[in-house]
Amino acid sequence: MGATGMRTALRTSGLLRAPLSAGISNVTAARDLPTEAKAVRNLLEQARYATLCTIMSQMHHRRAGYPFGSIVDFAIDETGCPLFSLSSLAIHTRNILADPRCTITVQMPGWSGLANARATLFGDIYPLDDTLQNDAQAIFVEKHQKHSSAQWGNFSLFRMHRISDIYFVGGFGTVQWVDVKEYFHTQPDAVVKQDPLHTVQVLTEKFSQDICRLMTQVEEDQPPADDASCISIDRTGVDVRVRRGAQFSVERIGFPRGVHNLEEAINALEEIIGNATS
Repeated sequence: MGATGMRTALRTSGLLRAPLSAGISNVTAARDLPTEAKAVRNLLEQARYATLCTIMSQMHHRRAGYPFGSIVDFAIDETGCPLFSLSSLAIHTRNILADPRCTITVQMPGWSGLANARATLFGDIYPLDDTLQNDAQAIFVEKHQKHSSAQWGNFSLFRMHRISDIYFVGGFGTVQWVDVKEYFHTQPDAVVKQDPLHTVQVLTEKFSQDICRLMTQVEEDQPPADDASCISIDRTGVDVRVRRGAQFSVERIGFPRGVHNLEEAINALEEIIGNATS
C-alpha cells in the first residue's frame, strides 16, 4: 500500500476531530468515529482521575460560594454514573454534603494541552446507601486494580446520581453538548471495557517501532518519528502519541474493521502494517 492509501488509515487529529474540520459531526461521518455520546462513555471508562469542582460551603466563611477544584480517582457504574471514594475529612466531601451540585472534568490519559479530548459532567453527588457500598467498592477495585481508599476507614463511596448536562471537547474548535438521554442509552465499546490500560500498553510494546516507521513513511513532509505510544482505543481505531524530536502530536490509526478485544486490535494493526510494507 502506498502513502496515499495509508493516509486513509492514519488520522492526524487526535481523538480525531478537529483541527482539520469545522465540526465534529462532519468528521465523525467522514471517518467513522464514535458518536459524541459513545466517545464520552469510552473516555470515562479509560480515564482514571478527574477534576472535581464543588461549591465551598458556609463553614469556610470568606471562601463560601467559590468553586473548589480537587483531583479524585473515580470509576463508572454500568449505567454510566461516576463513583468516587471520598474521605470525610476532605474539603470537597464537606462541600458535597452541604451542596451536592458538582462538575467533574475528565481528560483522556496520555494527552496534554488544549488539544486533549475531555468531557465535563454536571450533576449532583450523594453518598451511597450502606447496602450499596460493597458493590460500588467492587467496581472501583476492578477499574483501579487495587482497593480504593475506602479501606482506610474514613472513606466511603459516593455517586453522581443525577447528570444534568455533558460538555464534550474533542480538540481545538470541536465542542459539543451531549444529550444526556443518549449518553445513558449508549454503552462503551467492548474493547474499552476490557482493561484498556493493559490493551494500549501491549499495543505499544508490540507495535511502537513499526508505527514509527509507518508514520515516517506516510508523513513525508514531517521529521522522522522517534517514538510512538498508544494512548487510547475504541472500536474504530487507536490514538497514538508520536514524538518527533522535541515535538509531540496525537495521530489516529483507523482499523480496517471494528475490534472488540485485544486480539482483534493486534490483528488489525498487523494487517495495516503488513499492507504498508508489502
